[in-house]
Amino acid sequence: MLYYIFDLLQDSNFPGSRLMSYITFRSGAALLLSLFIALVFGRKIIDRLQLMQVGEIVRNLGLEGQMQKTGTPTMGGVIIIISIIIPCLLVGDLSNIYMLLMLISTIWLGTLGFCDDYLKITRHDKEGMKGKFKIIGQIGLGLIVGITMYVSPDITQRQSVPVTHSEENTETVVINETKDVKSTQTTIPFVKGNNFDYAYLTQWMGDRAQTGGWILFIFVVIIAVTATSNGANLTDGLDGLCAGTSAIICVALAIMAYLGGNLVYSTYLNIMYIPQSSELVVFMSAFIGALIGFLWYNAYPAQVFMGDTGSLTIGGIIAVFAILIHKELLIPILCAIFFVEDLSVMLQVAYFKYTKRKYGQGKRIFKMTPLHHHYQKPGNSGIEALIQAPIQAIPESKIVTRFWIIGIFLAVITFVTLKIR
Repeated sequence: MLYYIFDLLQDSNFPGSRLMSYITFRSGAALLLSLFIALVFGRKIIDRLQLMQVGEIVRNLGLEGQMQKTGTPTMGGVIIIISIIIPCLLVGDLSNIYMLLMLISTIWLGTLGFCDDYLKITRHDKEGMKGKFKIIGQIGLGLIVGITMYVSPDITQRQSVPVTHSEENTETVVINETKDVKSTQTTIPFVKGNNFDYAYLTQWMGDRAQTGGWILFIFVVIIAVTATSNGANLTDGLDGLCAGTSAIICVALAIMAYLGGNLVYSTYLNIMYIPQSSELVVFMSAFIGALIGFLWYNAYPAQVFMGDTGSLTIGGIIAVFAILIHKELLIPILCAIFFVEDLSVMLQVAYFKYTKRKYGQGKRIFKMTPLHHHYQKPGNSGIEALIQAPIQAIPESKIVTRFWIIGIFLAVITFVTLKIR
C-alpha cells in the first residue's frame, strides 16, 4: 500500500518519495517491519495461544527434556505468516507476478499446515491430517507455480551470450540479450555457463521439444515443492532448528535473487538475468525478518512451536522462491539438511520393513529418525541400530548450533559451485 502511495507522491516531488523505488530500501523496510511484527505481536499471539490451550502433543520417545515440552503453544507458524504478509502488502509491488506467486504460496501452504495442526489439537492426536492430503496440497501448489510460469508473459529471462573482443581474440565478455524470452533454462552447478535447458531432454519430440521441456519443468517443480516442504517439516523437531536453518538458506537465496534481478551484476558475474525478479528480494527480506523474530521465542528452551503451519510453509516458500529464480537444481546442496532428514526417515522405514520381512524382526540403521533425534540418543540406550555413534547423547542446543554451522557451510558451497566450471 505504501509503495503505491509513495509512487503517487513522486509526481508532486514530495521529499523522500523516490525511496520506495529502490529495492534495497524496500527490502530493508520489509525486514525491519517483519521483525517488529514478529517480536511485538508474536508475544501477544503466544499469550493468546496459551489462553486457548493450543498446546503441543508430545509422545514419550525417551529423549532428554522431551516431556517438559508438553503443552508448549503450537501453531506459532501463524506469527511467521503474518509477519511476511503485512510487510509485503505495505512495501511490495502487488502487480509483480513474482510477488503474487510468493504470497499465494505462503497462504496456500499456511492454510494446509493450519488444517493439519487444527486436526491434531481437536482430535488430541499427533497424526493430524493424512499424509496423502498434504501431498495433494503440495502437488496442487507445484502445478499452480509451474503452469503460471509457463503461461505468464511476465515471467521471462535473458540469455547470456559470450562476445569476443580485440584483434587477438583473447578477451571474452559476456552480455545479456536485449530481448526477454520464455525459456526452460535453469542454473546448474559445476558446468561452464551454468545453464541447463530442460528442452535438451525432450529433443526427441521434434517441434514440440520446448513444450515437452515445460512439462518436464513442471514435474520438477512439483518434486521440489513436495520434497522441500516435507523436509522442513521433518527438520522441525528441535527448538530453533528449522527456523535457524531456514534463515541461513533464505539469506543465500536473497543474495542470488538480488544479483539475478540486476542487469549489471548478472552480466558482470555471468549469471542468469531474470527481469522483474528483483521484487523477490523484498519478499525474502520480510521472510528473513519473520524467521529471526520467531526464533526469538523459538530458541531453546522454546516458548512456542511453529507446528505444521510454519514448517510446511517455510519449506514450500524456499522451494518456490528457488524455482522462480531458476535455482531449483541448487536446492539439493543449499537445503541438504532438509533432504538428509527426509532421507534418514525413508532409509529407516525401508530397512526396517526389509529386515522384518527377511528375518522376522525389524532392524534400524539409526537409533532414531529424523536424523537430529539420532544424536539425542546415547549409544548404550539398548536400541539395536547399525550406527551407534555418538555413544554419548548430545544436548539439544548443541545439535541445533551444529546444524546451523553446517547450513552456513552449505550456503557457501552453493555459491562456490557456480564458479567451479
